[in-house]
Amino acid sequence: MPARTPEDACNAPRDSIVVLGIGNVLWADEGFGVRCVEALQARYGFAPHVELVDGGTQGLYLLPLVQGATRLLIFDAVDYGLEPGTLKVVENDEVPRFMGAKKMSLHQTGFQEVLMLATLAGRYPGQVLLIGCQPEELEDYGGSLRSSVKAALESALPLAVQRLAAWGAEPVPRAAPPAGDEAVTNPSLSLAAYESGRPSAEAACRLGDERFIPAQG
Repeated sequence: MPARTPEDACNAPRDSIVVLGIGNVLWADEGFGVRCVEALQARYGFAPHVELVDGGTQGLYLLPLVQGATRLLIFDAVDYGLEPGTLKVVENDEVPRFMGAKKMSLHQTGFQEVLMLATLAGRYPGQVLLIGCQPEELEDYGGSLRSSVKAALESALPLAVQRLAAWGAEPVPRAAPPAGDEAVTNPSLSLAAYESGRPSAEAACRLGDERFIPAQG
């Protein structure tokens, strides 16, 4: 689905559910949120008033999406100080506090500000759910999710589907994932394409990953 513009957000239907994955897929477990929304879209279809969004690290640019939502579900990697791969679910007024607990990157600072600005403007979603995961590894540019966080993703999706169903999102299992422009994440950055295109960890450390850092001769 094409990215929604601020004008679209202003004209959103009265009952608008936004599922937002935020984070940076280039920094290993920082990509948890984006990979969750990608997997959710690949496995389920939803009612027309539900929008799945790869929020990446857009920060304040996500404000119209938040303001236009009546219900907001967020996937993100959050440093709670727990064991890697541990999921923690928080709701409503607790969400901004937990997102600012231990900032791992600039996107968390930006999104915490988004929530605060939406509150100040009086256009905050009626219900907000954060499904956060404790990362295992962040210092791996070009890396992917670690096994503990991949396992957490599989546990996070049923939690999301259960809540979305309760919200009236009408989740239905898909026979096949969407492709091309319908995919929430750019196909070239999908988890399968991203992982298959990376050299071995040894080669990436020694020579670089040509997708991001030119190999050294």
